[in-house]
Amino acid sequence: MAPLDSFAVLEWIRKIQDEQQIDFLRELMQMFAQSLINAEATQKIGANPYERTEERVTHRNGYRKREWDTRLGTLELKIPKLRQGSFFPSILEPRRRAEQALAAVVQEAYVHGVSTRKVDELVQALGLDGISKSEVSRLCKQLDEDIQKFKNRPLEREYPYVWLDATFPKVREGGQVQSMAFVIAIGVTDTGEREVLGFDIGTSEDGEFWTEFLRGLKERGLRGVRLVISDAHLGLRQAISEVLTGAAWQRCKVHTLRNVLSQVPKKQQPMVAAIIRTIFAQPTQEAAREQLRRVVEELRGKFPKAMQILEAAEEDVLAFMALPGEHWRQICSTNPLERLNREMRRRMDVVGIFPNRESVLRLMGSILQEQHEEWMVSRRYFSLESMAKLKPDQTLLASASVLQK
Repeated sequence: MAPLDSFAVLEWIRKIQDEQQIDFLRELMQMFAQSLINAEATQKIGANPYERTEERVTHRNGYRKREWDTRLGTLELKIPKLRQGSFFPSILEPRRRAEQALAAVVQEAYVHGVSTRKVDELVQALGLDGISKSEVSRLCKQLDEDIQKFKNRPLEREYPYVWLDATFPKVREGGQVQSMAFVIAIGVTDTGEREVLGFDIGTSEDGEFWTEFLRGLKERGLRGVRLVISDAHLGLRQAISEVLTGAAWQRCKVHTLRNVLSQVPKKQQPMVAAIIRTIFAQPTQEAAREQLRRVVEELRGKFPKAMQILEAAEEDVLAFMALPGEHWRQICSTNPLERLNREMRRRMDVVGIFPNRESVLRLMGSILQEQHEEWMVSRRYFSLESMAKLKPDQTLLASASVLQK
């Protein structure tokens, strides 16, 4: 190994004694590491600089700088370049593991809602020199491969229940910021476990986008769908009708109630809401239909527009009651998606404006993959006994809202 510079060592000792240099350990570490690198390069080349030997196989050709993150801070080292072949010092192999650890920290921070503007402070808190926004983006893109595998994985089970919904992040594209539709599908398997089935992002929540999204789910193996729960978006309903032929559609009960109450004066909304809830408290679908008609008849004179909405929604908002009663509370609305949507919106608020669509898929996909894995190890959403009531050869009751192609 090449000898250490004795004059440099004496100078550092003097600085220590005079208390003039509090970072002497970092400098000493840098000197030692550089000496190891030079010694290893000499061994590979077969000669010291400017030395003539029979063992020489190539010559040095300048240096390239390389930063090394240590517990003492970030050291700047010089790695010799060779005219023929390549050289990478073995002392820096541990840094590769350190880079992976750093990448993991940055990725974890990104997924948990720390903006790229704040990641630099986070890295500095680890004792490093900080990190640029471009470096943060590079590290975060390492998530992409896993997210794409998760997003495009085969769907190998039957999914009797599927929930669909959308959130609207702001994305910079084509030189302007626009609100885009990030769509999500979750489902329950035939044995009662919840899964994230798919997600994607498009310029708008129109029928064409929903149709393409649902076809993608079917191509990946989505089958056995008995009921699709969503909001009353016309394009989405048409897509369900076209792609998931034979599945019943449940209009979200919560959104329907909001739509009805929007046509009622604010002071009278609590009273009307209480009356409407009596519809869903009925023990059977037929009893619920009768109660809905009574409510419409009772309130039509006072709130004609509200009752018109409720009357038109009868078939769709009561479709869930054709299925096992043990499932009614969860399948009558998109509420099972609400907590997940709130968490994603919280992360969106932290980011503010996404630089591109890929960054939306990266962050939201990470959140959804994390949720999916939590569901896989948690208890069943529906019991095996209740799921057994959904026999493969059983058809939905004629009174359910069955969508035909």
